[in-house]
Amino acid sequence: MKSKKTKLNLMVYLPRLLALPKKSFLLFGPRGTGKSTLIRQKLQSKLEINLLKSSEFIPLSQNPSLLRERVDHLKSGDWVFIDEVQKIPSLLDEVHSLYEEKRLNFALSGSSARKLKRGGANLLAGRALQVNLFPLVHNEYFNKVSLLDAIDWGTLPAVVMDKENRLETLSTYVETYLKQELIEEGLIRKLEPFIRFLKISGVYNAQILNVENIARESHIGRTTVDKYFDILEDTLIGARLPALRLGLSKKELVHPKFYFFDQGVARACAGLIYEDIDNVWRGYSFETLVYNEVKAYNRYKAKNREIFYYKVSGGTEIDLLVELNKKTISKPQSLLAVEIKFSKKWDSRWSSNLNAIQKETPKIKRSIGVYTGSEVLHQNGVTVYPFKSFIEELYNGSIF
Repeated sequence: MKSKKTKLNLMVYLPRLLALPKKSFLLFGPRGTGKSTLIRQKLQSKLEINLLKSSEFIPLSQNPSLLRERVDHLKSGDWVFIDEVQKIPSLLDEVHSLYEEKRLNFALSGSSARKLKRGGANLLAGRALQVNLFPLVHNEYFNKVSLLDAIDWGTLPAVVMDKENRLETLSTYVETYLKQELIEEGLIRKLEPFIRFLKISGVYNAQILNVENIARESHIGRTTVDKYFDILEDTLIGARLPALRLGLSKKELVHPKFYFFDQGVARACAGLIYEDIDNVWRGYSFETLVYNEVKAYNRYKAKNREIFYYKVSGGTEIDLLVELNKKTISKPQSLLAVEIKFSKKWDSRWSSNLNAIQKETPKIKRSIGVYTGSEVLHQNGVTVYPFKSFIEELYNGSIF
C-alpha cells in the first residue's frame, strides 16, 4: 500500500501538456485541476501568496498596497505566484503597477474571472497572457486509469491519482466547493435552491438546455436558473455549447447544450456517485469526455476554433461541429462534423447520416466518428476512430 507521502509525490510530478508562458500570466481553471501544482512544478517563484489562507487574505484584502512590502526585496525578472487572485480583485491594480515599476513576473491563478470582471478589476491591460488549465486529458492520464474509469469518474488529478478515495473526493468537491464556497464568495445567496438546481443540471449534463424544464423540476424561477448557469460558466464549472443553424430545416434548434467541465463532477452533482450507472448515462458521459478533450486541445494548441452542435427537432443531430475556417467575403465557412458514440460497434447508419448531411451543405468539409471500439473504419466517406486513435490524430494535427 502506498503511503500518503508517495501519493503526494505522484501528484507533484504529474506531467501536464500546458506550457506556461515565459512572461506574466493569468492561469484560470476550475478548482482541483492542478493550477497551483503546475505553477510550482514549472516556475521557481521567489514569493508565493496563497489567498485561501486567512493569514494572507485578511491583511491584503484590507490593504492591497501591502503587496509592495512583500516584493520589495525582489529583482527584475523574479517570479511572484499569487494563488486564487479573484478573491481580492483590487490586488491586480498593485500587480499592474509593480510589473511596470519593478519588471517583476507574476503568475496569477484563479478559479473564476467573475468577481474580477464584475468588480471592474484591472485584468492587466494585455500585459499578462491568459491561459486555461483543464482536468487531465487522455495523454496525461492514459497510463493511470482506463477509458471506462475516465468515463465513469472523470479526470480530476485527485480522482485519477487516488482511485481508492475517488467517491469521497468527488463528494467533497461538490459539498465544499460548489455549495459552500460559492456562498462564501457571495455568488449565491441561498444554498437550498442552488442544491436542487445543481442536482438537476447534473442529471441533464451534455443535453440540450431547457431552462423552463430545469426551473420546473428544481422549483426555482427561470431567471434564477439562468443566473445559476451564468455562475457555473463564470466559475468554469461548465459551458454552454451553442447550436449552429445550417439552414437545412425550419426545425433547427437554437438552444445550447450544457456540459460540465468534468463528467465525474457532473455525476457527483447529480447525486449518482454511489449509484450504479447505465450505458445511457455513459453515452452522455463519453460525449462530455470527448467534448472536453477537443476543448482542451483547442486551447492548449492555440487553435482557437469555434465549436458548435447541430440538431433538427425530432431528427438529425451532430454532436460537434468544429469551425475549420470562418466565413469571409471570398470564401464560405467550413466545418468538421463529429459524431460520438459510446459503443464498441459502429453502426453504418451513423456514417450514412453524417454523409447525407455533408451532401446537403457545402459547409461541412469532413465528417468523422468517435467510438469505444478498436478499429479505424472508413464508411460512406466518413472516417471512424477508436477513442485512442482519435486522440492521436487530434494531437498530430490531422483532425483540425
